[in-house]
Amino acid sequence: MLHDHRCWAFESPDEFQARAREFLRDGLARGTQVWFVTPGEPVLDGLDEALDTGAARVLSLDETYSVGTVVDPDAQARSYAEATEAALAAGYTGLRVAADHTALVATPEQLDAFARYEHTVDRYAAAGTFSAMCGYDLGRVDDEVVARVACLHPVGNADPGFRLFGSASASAALAGELDLYTEDLLTEALRRADPRPVDGRLVLDVSGLRFADHRSLTRLAEHAEGEGATLVLRDPSPAVTRLVEVLGLPSVRVEGVA
Repeated sequence: MLHDHRCWAFESPDEFQARAREFLRDGLARGTQVWFVTPGEPVLDGLDEALDTGAARVLSLDETYSVGTVVDPDAQARSYAEATEAALAAGYTGLRVAADHTALVATPEQLDAFARYEHTVDRYAAAGTFSAMCGYDLGRVDDEVVARVACLHPVGNADPGFRLFGSASASAALAGELDLYTEDLLTEALRRADPRPVDGRLVLDVSGLRFADHRSLTRLAEHAEGEGATLVLRDPSPAVTRLVEVLGLPSVRVEGVA
């Protein structure tokens, strides 16, 4: 089951606010504390009682992120981990956040760091007590920017072709399709996510990977080799398994679910 870390590309602030309210109300029904992080004034229909009790909070973007600077991926992820632990200690089942991140990817340097943060926090979200909806305004950023962050979320309404995301049982997970069209994006995503091996094995959960071409599979193998590790593809489709056999890559192994 995929963890709930969503990338949501939107056409208007009103659209995102409506989706965010649904997401946060669902979180309240699940017993989580919820935060709405927004650069403007939110419309919070149906959340008044939760605001009164502290189950819901509204924060400005400046209160939660270093707007106008390049985010520190590890520090930002730690801040949400600490907030989640505080919510758990207060009796909630976790923390759920809806945030408009558009202003945080305004420059190439900001985008690079924030994309790395998205994967860092996604690895934490895979534990199941933190969930988030990350909004990006299509009136202010283009489809290529959205693709660079969307591919580092397990779910969302934008389709970058593939998704590289956190896993509780592997170095990372891959889903979707890898082909010539996604090759450059995959290279960027691997650099930003930098999945790390354990005991000489870089394990990728590829149960959701429908297709991979030989160039993409070779790129994955090269990343593992650069880490001094064997690439292990866990639970691959028959097509992916057959491609591994045909290519005969010495540093790639396939295995079923343990």
